[in-house]
Amino acid sequence: MTSQTTTLTDRYVHAVLRSVPEERRDDIGRELRASVADMVEARTDAGEPEVDAERGVLTELGDPGLLAAQYADRPLHLIGPRYFLTYWRLLLRLLAWIPATVAVVVAAVSLISDPDAGSAIGDGISAGIQVALHVAFWTTLAFAILERVDIDPGLPGWTVDSLPEAPQERDVSLVDTVASIVFIGFFIMVLIGQNFRSWVQGPDGTDVAPLDPDLWSGWLPFLIGVLVLNIALEVWRYRVGRWTWPLVGAMAVVSVAFALPVAWLAWDESLLNPAFVDAVGMSSQVLEYVN
Repeated sequence: MTSQTTTLTDRYVHAVLRSVPEERRDDIGRELRASVADMVEARTDAGEPEVDAERGVLTELGDPGLLAAQYADRPLHLIGPRYFLTYWRLLLRLLAWIPATVAVVVAAVSLISDPDAGSAIGDGISAGIQVALHVAFWTTLAFAILERVDIDPGLPGWTVDSLPEAPQERDVSLVDTVASIVFIGFFIMVLIGQNFRSWVQGPDGTDVAPLDPDLWSGWLPFLIGVLVLNIALEVWRYRVGRWTWPLVGAMAVVSVAFALPVAWLAWDESLLNPAFVDAVGMSSQVLEYVN
């Protein structure tokens, strides 16, 4: 070999060996040099100039980093095919509800402390995005580590029972689902916003909330939580595409969980704000009818 060819070989071998475990470098170096020499010899025997043969062999071997990874049995992908589908399905499920739930809760808390609806919505969106990034990062990191450690995580494998049902005609349309979610979301904002913005003013000119402010100590957060759960059920109903008995049961439980407290509060005359009643001048008959 010429000095140029030897220099190219040395540079290539060095680039490979610096990325493999130190205890294996001598063996890998000897094996790689022997392989290069044999491949160059085969090309020169076929009449190719030695310099061109060496350059062609090194080009054929490819990126030394990739070759080093093959020697070291080290994956170059972040998450390989063994875990990717499990990772992807889990990530989608987590992102489907965790960021949205956090966004709604943060927006509600922000609106309670600050009546600026725009600021509350911005806080909710910001919190949702941050949570989504954290969910994606930590889930990806966990599976990337799992890909590189020699342990059996005990993840369930695929079985025939995992096959989805054959597509059927949908009983639930996207338009109906979106309309329901928008209505419920608007109702949540009304429940929260009525505590800060009202069309009725008291004697001092401040807004008077229609609902009793004492309800914020327990019942209103509970009712808002029930409405958020109702949104989740609407998403579930759309994904299923039709009514099922578990879905009917869940919807019934949620409906009762909302209706019973409201009915009891109305019967107990604890639903409306006394200051609101005085401000609008409700008679006892009207108040009894409303409650």
